[in-house]
Amino acid sequence: MPQVKCKKCGKEFYTKPSQVKLGFGKYCSRTCQHKSRKTGKNVNCHICGKVTYKQLQYLNSTKIGKFFCSKSCQAVWRNTYFSGERHPNWKEGKHQDYRKRLLKISPKPICKKCGIDDKRVLVVHHVDMNRKHNEVENLIWLCLNCHFLVHRDKIK
Repeated sequence: MPQVKCKKCGKEFYTKPSQVKLGFGKYCSRTCQHKSRKTGKNVNCHICGKVTYKQLQYLNSTKIGKFFCSKSCQAVWRNTYFSGERHPNWKEGKHQDYRKRLLKISPKPICKKCGIDDKRVLVVHHVDMNRKHNEVENLIWLCLNCHFLVHRDKIK
């Protein structure tokens, strides 16, 4: 009766001679076999410090070099890191909510070119094409289609 040592935990166990001949019978259980196939490592969460296992592929492909235990911890980091000047929509520290400003003044938003009144497709357009010039006189409502055409010089 061949007694073989487990490659993972070192425990001795019985295996059939035919299994050893075929190259099997290296692990005492499926748990040891599963543990031996893991190639990653345990890392600490950047936010909460919880230890989590990450695969080798993930360890090598991360761009930021930080690891998180869950999407919520990742969201906490993103919301603090990508705020202010690092945010992709940052516009020189000025409040850029044209839509709210125009809604306060004009009672009903309507596209100035075609007359559509569906709020879902209306956007605010700068008449002089200068995004820094945010006076109400420079802002008008346009639907997405007319806005595209105005920026492509198809209509005036």
